[in-house]
Amino acid sequence: MLLVADVGNTNTKIGVFDGQRLLVSWRLTSRREQTADEYGLFIEMLLQTRGIRPAAIHGVAISNVVPPVHQTLEWMCDQYFGRSPFFIEPGVNTRMPLLVEAPREVGADRYVDAFAATAKYGPPLIVIDFGTATTFNCVNDRGEFIGGAIAPGIATSVEALVNRAARLARVELARPKEAIGRSTTTNLQSGAIYGYAGLVDGLVGRMRAEMGGTAQVIATGGNAGLVADAARCVERVDEHLRLEGLRMLYEEAHPVDPQR
Repeated sequence: MLLVADVGNTNTKIGVFDGQRLLVSWRLTSRREQTADEYGLFIEMLLQTRGIRPAAIHGVAISNVVPPVHQTLEWMCDQYFGRSPFFIEPGVNTRMPLLVEAPREVGADRYVDAFAATAKYGPPLIVIDFGTATTFNCVNDRGEFIGGAIAPGIATSVEALVNRAARLARVELARPKEAIGRSTTTNLQSGAIYGYAGLVDGLVGRMRAEMGGTAQVIATGGNAGLVADAARCVERVDEHLRLEGLRMLYEEAHPVDPQR
């Protein structure tokens, strides 16, 4: 079995694959101060709740955008699974062409999204990841990553607004029935959801035009469900896109593994 981990600034998503089948996944809060033992013991506990023995894990693939925890994750894998993890490093151990000014600056999360979506749906496409930041990742019709855009995430934007406006309180991020809010709560929800959908549609419209107008749009990430229905451009939501991408990249880098 393959253990995959997508370590983000806000959440860490863990998954276990048996061949190409995703058996189980969990979404956890990311903590930079967490030790290797805390990571290892907690993941062991999660596996045991589903009847998966740590000894059954033959490999580990990780996408990490939090540099301070890189060594911690490496130690955890060595100590608890007896494996050296396969870290995704764009421009180093990846093969999708990166037609950008600094390939090594491309986030591992963005690369995995672009690679997985291209493999599953075919180019050209725009993958939108709704997380702490919202990233727009563009792949041209030749299957080359050509860049994109980074915007503040929807939850990040609302949090910043509430923190700067004394009379505004935190509200549930939910789609209101109408764009015209009738209360402070629905005003905030409308601005967050429909306003953000307008940002997404506007930016995708510009990108599609620059790409020839035919790119399909795939959404993923923890907050995709909040915006996907409101944004007219989104054609598909793929909840586990990055986990599947980690599996694909691991298998590509390890074509023959005698311990599987």
